[in-house]
Amino acid sequence: MNSDQLLENEYSGGFATYIKEAGNVNLIEELEISLHDFIRFVQDIPMDKFDYRYAEGKWTIKDIIQHIIDCERIFAYRALRFSRNDKTPLPSFEENDYAVNTDSNRRSIQDLLTELSALRHSNLLFFKSLSEEQLKRIGTASNIQISVRALGFVIIGHQKHHQKVFRERYL
Repeated sequence: MNSDQLLENEYSGGFATYIKEAGNVNLIEELEISLHDFIRFVQDIPMDKFDYRYAEGKWTIKDIIQHIIDCERIFAYRALRFSRNDKTPLPSFEENDYAVNTDSNRRSIQDLLTELSALRHSNLLFFKSLSEEQLKRIGTASNIQISVRALGFVIIGHQKHHQKVFRERYL
């Protein structure tokens, strides 16, 4: 299933930005490919940049990688709930509260990448396990209607968005 197969009622709002960022890709293939691309990209970043902040109060690269991990967990949890036909609206979350409570800068970059890789592989197996019907189910998250499969593309696009931020503001 490619992102260009998503219907207009499957996502909107801020989620549309990440789906566009994902590009016209196959969900299952890109969940794997984008992980490997991201790990290679991060491993090429000079060590002195991982704790760098481009402005006062901005996150470090380590903070952002932890943010990617946290968001992927939340997006996958939402996808799980909706795939199981849970119609309970799910609230938004405050990303800055998460960021200040992670202590990510004490962690090694390899530890963060290992966690991201384990999480992504688990999510890849989850998305592979879903039927077409489950992938098309829609729920409400952050007051926005979104499908299970759209959440998969959000995971990809969110990571790509931050990789672009690294290039533009940190390197």
